[in-house]
Amino acid sequence: MSGTILDRILEKKKDEVRKLKEQFDAGNESKFQKIPFYDSFIHADKMNIIAEVKRASPSKGNINLDVNPAKQAKHYEASGANAISVLTDEPFFKGTLADLKAVRDVVGLPILCKDFIIDPIQIDAAKQAGANVILLIAAALDDEKLKSLYEYAYRQDLEVLLEVHNEEEMERALVLNPSVIGVNNRNLKTFEVDLGVTERLLSRFGKNHDRIFISESGIKTAKDVERVQKAGAKAILVGETLMLADDIQLTMNQLKVRLR
Repeated sequence: MSGTILDRILEKKKDEVRKLKEQFDAGNESKFQKIPFYDSFIHADKMNIIAEVKRASPSKGNINLDVNPAKQAKHYEASGANAISVLTDEPFFKGTLADLKAVRDVVGLPILCKDFIIDPIQIDAAKQAGANVILLIAAALDDEKLKSLYEYAYRQDLEVLLEVHNEEEMERALVLNPSVIGVNNRNLKTFEVDLGVTERLLSRFGKNHDRIFISESGIKTAKDVERVQKAGAKAILVGETLMLADDIQLTMNQLKVRLR
């Protein structure tokens, strides 16, 4: 096995999926209502912000291990977030599905289950916990798996954020004609961050104005937001900047630039 961080995460994820299949109670139906993600984002006049609950990451180490996910998410909602992302990967990001459930119980916003999904059982578990949107990462899946998981999620009445970070992945993603594409400015193999990734990909592929492009990773300032907005992003996903903010409301206000 090659030694990239993504490879190590996916290897560990296979063990997690095996355990989930042994423990998951499929009969425990999701009791949560559908909260639209795409429809609530497409008509916004200011930058849509997906605010992330994130305890740690492989690139930054521990960010805030003691965060109360429900309290953090309520703060995000009160400060004007348009959706909440919850990291549910435990080995590398110190998150759990219990975090997502806790958030679902207290906010009325769409919730993204942020994980490395490789099997339908993870989609079932995300829905049961209260997710409205799941993440599918092109770099982690071959074409067949990407298509089957994408279609499975929609059959479960969930929306999909399909994530890419280069031209080849974007071309693979567009075959599925997704309504939402996340452009990750962080290379999942090296974990280097470059906002130029959003600019480069959207200059070539961002002409469909009915599609929501989300710029993810590395967004810290209003200047960063203006840069990706100019490229064509209608939304941003912000984790570390908000997790470390002394004043979430102030930071959120600064990131809420007007959409052109």
